[in-house]
Amino acid sequence: MALKAAPDDQALLLDLQALDTKLAQLDHRAKSLPQHARLVQLATDADALRQTELEHRGAREDVTIELSRLESDVAVVEARIARDTERAQSSSNAKDVQAFEHELGLLRKRQFDLEEIELTVMERLEERDSELAETTAKLESVRAELAALEAERDADLATIANERTHTAANRSTIAGKVPADLLALYEKQRSRYGTGASLLQHGSSAGVKLFENDLQSIRAAAPDDVLICPISDAILVRTDQSGL
Repeated sequence: MALKAAPDDQALLLDLQALDTKLAQLDHRAKSLPQHARLVQLATDADALRQTELEHRGAREDVTIELSRLESDVAVVEARIARDTERAQSSSNAKDVQAFEHELGLLRKRQFDLEEIELTVMERLEERDSELAETTAKLESVRAELAALEAERDADLATIANERTHTAANRSTIAGKVPADLLALYEKQRSRYGTGASLLQHGSSAGVKLFENDLQSIRAAAPDDVLICPISDAILVRTDQSGL
């Protein structure tokens, strides 16, 4: 038996469809916010910068360890120079003094070489410090942009969520006024075809003009007959705008 429903009840489906369309649009807006793509790019940039920062910290650590080892070697040589100098000054044996002077010459040469290497390593440390500082600054900048963009996105999502809550409440109110069997058919058609109800307006539905034989069948139907649109497979709602 064909479903029947009062014309006013059928007309409610147009309001319901409008709200469902708005809900779908809100969901699309939430998924399509312009911040999403930029946030993905920034997250990728942040990951790359964190990796680079770790590498630079490791490189700086290696140079620091090398410098520390050199400083220790220099300190050992300086201590030996101080010791041999004291021995040479306190010795009265010319042969011993000559030996100490020879060793002091070698030690001073070793000290010079180590200090030259130490200067080179200190320059490398400055370079590593500069690289690390530059990478850290870039990372902090990306993190700041991420935080600002996330706050902007969250604010937009909150606005959309509030609008969605209001729209969903209105939908629930209208759905509560639609007879259960008519609502069930609406939901069925909407889930299958994307649209639950379509207005017949000046002989057209969903922007497409109906064939004359379809329009003749529609004209012959009783006002409370529930019809299915031959174009969209949605419930075809007839009003004073239908042009029949």
